[in-house]
Amino acid sequence: MRALIQRVTEAAVRVDGDVIGATGPGLLILICAMEDDAPDAPDRMAAKIAKLRIFKDDAGKMNRSLLETGGSALIVSQFTLAGDTSRGNRPGFSTAARPDAGRAAYVRFIEAMQALGIPTATGVFGADMAVSLTNDGPVTLWIDL
Repeated sequence: MRALIQRVTEAAVRVDGDVIGATGPGLLILICAMEDDAPDAPDRMAAKIAKLRIFKDDAGKMNRSLLETGGSALIVSQFTLAGDTSRGNRPGFSTAARPDAGRAAYVRFIEAMQALGIPTATGVFGADMAVSLTNDGPVTLWIDL
């Protein structure tokens, strides 16, 4: 499983011009299920992200997690994170999970975040979405499991 996470002050996702998911302070999580993911990958990714110490403490150091700050998450499926650009000029996506497996992993990841107590908003799996955000820091991390 692969994720691109951004610490945000706010983020929103639109489908056909309508806001379908939004968050205030917390994380925008772009998530991609990969073809060779272990069955527990969504749960492990959720635990990793929820506990990642990337929020400022009272001294201004990145020392607090999403769980500790009480922040929320906007979770958006994005199979293009599996893009392989090592050859030519057109990315290949053969390492991304097939749509049914990708959808199941996406739903499981959302459920795992919610089970950890993280308030979540989501995009729509497979939809053409427009994502807007205000990156805080900026802090952006790539996570592979």
